[in-house]
Amino acid sequence: MIVWLKGVVVWFVIILAETLHGTARTLWLAPLIGDLPARQVSFFTGVVLILAIATLFVPWLQASRSQLLKIGVLWAVLTLAFEVGLGRLILGYSWERILSDYNLSQGGLMVIGLVILTFAPLIAAKLRNTLTNRKQNA
Repeated sequence: MIVWLKGVVVWFVIILAETLHGTARTLWLAPLIGDLPARQVSFFTGVVLILAIATLFVPWLQASRSQLLKIGVLWAVLTLAFEVGLGRLILGYSWERILSDYNLSQGGLMVIGLVILTFAPLIAAKLRNTLTNRKQNA
């Protein structure tokens, strides 16, 4: 049970970082290059941010490989709920605007982002193992 609570704590760190990231995108990048291009650019920086946070916290999770995958699914579900809730209830976005983020044919990359988020704990564990092995072999 504790591993799931830790997973939720890490998700809160991720969502706080992504919220600040999104705010910066909206305030500074979107006015320069437009909303859709700004969302596309910030997708890539967001992936780096998520993987960095996951890599930082994965040892603390003390989770098995199967638990890491389940935590990633939890993160994706929580993020989807957060994004839809924030978009509809707080920002007043239309369903069309929200769904455009998930429509690859319209340039939306959130589907890919959710897939990456699902596997982020496993990727982070692999990165940590690789970094640890390199330090030990150096």
